Amino acid sequence: MGLDPLNLLLLAIAVVVFWKLRSVLGARTGNERPPPEPNSAAQKPGSLEPETPSGNVLRFPAEDAREPAPQLGIPEPAEPLWKGYAIEGSATAVALEAIAAADRNFTPRGFVDGAKLAYEMIVEAFARGDRPALKNLLSKDVYDGFARAIGQRESLGQKVDSKFVGIDEATIANVSVEGRKANITMRFISELISATLSREGAIVDGDPKEIQRKTDIWTFERDLASRDPNWKLVSTEEPA
Repeated sequence: MGLDPLNLLLLAIAVVVFWKLRSVLGARTGNERPPPEPNSAAQKPGSLEPETPSGNVLRFPAEDAREPAPQLGIPEPAEPLWKGYAIEGSATAVALEAIAAADRNFTPRGFVDGAKLAYEMIVEAFARGDRPALKNLLSKDVYDGFARAIGQRESLGQKVDSKFVGIDEATIANVSVEGRKANITMRFISELISATLSREGAIVDGDPKEIQRKTDIWTFERDLASRDPNWKLVSTEEPA
């Protein structure tokens, strides 16, 4: 069957139109890049950080990107050990420094606090006649003197009615270091109620209702070469 001249003309027109469209749009080969998804950020080549539409990088804070630590500056020098307890350059200041050099745990404040406690314990133990308690706090010579006074009181049938009120003042009066022996003299001003009573209960001395103000000068000693950190009372006196 022969082709109609009209059909041949229409076929030729269709071929020409198809060729024109292919040349303009191009042919798909299967290797084309997919179109970008809407709302997805573009990425800068070679970077893991997405870009904003304006091209600025959105940087997320790193775990170690913290504010730098403030500079503390140079610490101020520590105050002298003796400050508040002695005059600069005095024998007491020099002796306190020598004791601290031999015992790194020593401080004047710590010593004064301990001396106040020892003072109260000794006064109360003497009033009770508690020899074992005194023996651990006193040197042999001072203990012997206290023990004699207790013995004399007991031989007369007397007892002491005493109540320790408190310490008004406790200050370092003198410090010395001779060889390995350190001595610190304390001045105590205390308040207490004390009365000595006879066997029958009569008042021999003092007043069981009156607060007395008392001043004592006590010296404590310690062997700096010994492992025993305790200080013992080696001398007592009352100011004139």
